[in-house]
Amino acid sequence: MTEVLNEQGRASWLSAIWAARYRTPARFVALVALLLPWSTTGVTFALVPWLIALAFIDLRELPRSLLRPICLLPIALFVLALVGTLWSVAPWAERLHALGPPAKLLVIPLLIYQFERWPYGKWVFAAFLVSCALLMLYSFAVAIDPRLSLKLYLSRGPHQVESGIAVRNYIDQSQEFALCAIALVYPIVTLVQQGRVRIAALFAVLALGFLANMMFVVVSRTALVTLPVLLVVFALLHLRWRTALVAGAATALIAVALWAVSPHLRATVGKFQSDYERSLEADNNSISGMGSRLEYWRKSLGFIADAPLIGHGTGSIRGLFAGVAANPHDDPLRGEIVSNPHNQTLSNAVQWGVVGVLILYALWIAHLLMFRGEGLACWIGMLVVVQNMLSSLLNTHLFDFTSGWIYVLGVGVAGGMALAARRASS
Repeated sequence: MTEVLNEQGRASWLSAIWAARYRTPARFVALVALLLPWSTTGVTFALVPWLIALAFIDLRELPRSLLRPICLLPIALFVLALVGTLWSVAPWAERLHALGPPAKLLVIPLLIYQFERWPYGKWVFAAFLVSCALLMLYSFAVAIDPRLSLKLYLSRGPHQVESGIAVRNYIDQSQEFALCAIALVYPIVTLVQQGRVRIAALFAVLALGFLANMMFVVVSRTALVTLPVLLVVFALLHLRWRTALVAGAATALIAVALWAVSPHLRATVGKFQSDYERSLEADNNSISGMGSRLEYWRKSLGFIADAPLIGHGTGSIRGLFAGVAANPHDDPLRGEIVSNPHNQTLSNAVQWGVVGVLILYALWIAHLLMFRGEGLACWIGMLVVVQNMLSSLLNTHLFDFTSGWIYVLGVGVAGGMALAARRASS
């Protein structure tokens, strides 16, 4: 009898270990989400055990899953970048380096496959939210004493101590805080409707903390442009028109109040006009954010006209800018040499022509269509895609590290959850 019980206990113990193989990859993805707001190196190292753990789950249906447009298009964009190295005008070192940004898109099909079958996606969302909340609190501390910034200890090169910037830069930080603040609106509304007011109030305080940090500590102009659009998207998708009008009026009043009490917000918005006016002055060679972007875009359009169909090849952007750069001592603005035109469409078009642009927009549209419907996963996925599309008008956020990985995790995890929910309901 004792031997039988021991055998049953051993079998139960082994079955629990075997079943844990499905939870382990999700834990590593949650670890990636936890590290993403803080560390680029940590994210890279956390991906390795995730890939190893992924090899131990059932992958028999993976080939069929990869044939869907939502999975095939990220692969197609990377394959185009890989093939684009063959006709590139850049040195091989730059061609291979330029493969890194689109390579992260290969993770999307694997995440969709994983979270479509095993229901642990909320771990990833919770880890990212907790990590951003800690970063927000730390940012307030750095605003009080900039010497607390981790950039003093972790920066690899010259750095500038900035108020409120705990790690990395204000653009990444603003993108993360804006995403969390708007993503929390859906669960807040849902919890209030269910009568769970205390948890809803906790989430509301957290969302207000993110917005307060952006309004009074530091915010990027890209986040300021995308934030109102994301609020409109939520109102159109999840509110009745009367409720949407009331919410819009309340938001407008809050915006006016913030404008009146936040000098930082007024200075950030005012920088739009001042940069633009400086860029229009014919004899002004000073460098500004808006002026630089206009110059990058003007040159990029010329590069596209020279090779409109398949572009100049992977990694060619920096060499093209170097070929038309003016003397930086005589004209600092037109003498800038960059490998990033600060626009995702132009970046694709310069390197891979019309083909690259078509695949890019097909990818965005396919992922948008995946998130039609109700539920937290659909809301987060829709939010991630819309934010990336909007911010990519002013940056190459699909290829940048932090924003790109936010897109990969958001689309992959939320996409798998949304497809699983759709399959269960049907």
